[in-house]
Amino acid sequence: MNARPEQRMDGTDGRDHKDPVDAIVEQWAGVRPDLDTTAMEVFGRVHRISRAMGDRTEKTYARHGIARGEFDVLATLRRAGEPYTLSPRQLSGTLMLTTGGMTGRLDKLERAGLLHRSPDPHDRRGLRVTLTEQGLTVVDQAVGAGLAVQTEALAALPPDRARQLTGLLRELLLATERSEP
Repeated sequence: MNARPEQRMDGTDGRDHKDPVDAIVEQWAGVRPDLDTTAMEVFGRVHRISRAMGDRTEKTYARHGIARGEFDVLATLRRAGEPYTLSPRQLSGTLMLTTGGMTGRLDKLERAGLLHRSPDPHDRRGLRVTLTEQGLTVVDQAVGAGLAVQTEALAALPPDRARQLTGLLRELLLATERSEP
């Protein structure tokens, strides 16, 4: 028995608005009608949305001379507030990167003049990473442009539905992170 719901959240049965995930689910229903494919529908769509929006924001960041990973470093420093300074360890922890991966990104961003590293005045073995004025300008422009791309995509939903989706995804994320194996 296929446990797929007849009605969708938008009140339609989905026949007039099919996406690639629907085709996959229909194929599974044909060969394994006993499967409840609800999770496949949710996570398949989340994955496809993430990939599509990742590609769009990557192109947007490229117009500002940075890649997504570099944006993440600059944005983490920007969100830290003035003086836009963190240690490489704090950056690595926030971005879940190895120290080697972080060093490569920092080298590239420093060569581009978007940040600089200096000795930590409180730890002779430590370093501090700080946004430069140019880095602050680039990240502020890139975050605005990236949000514009995301906002444009989200405009496909009415504002109340977008807020509802935000809440549902938050619940799912929290539950998923709590239940990691």
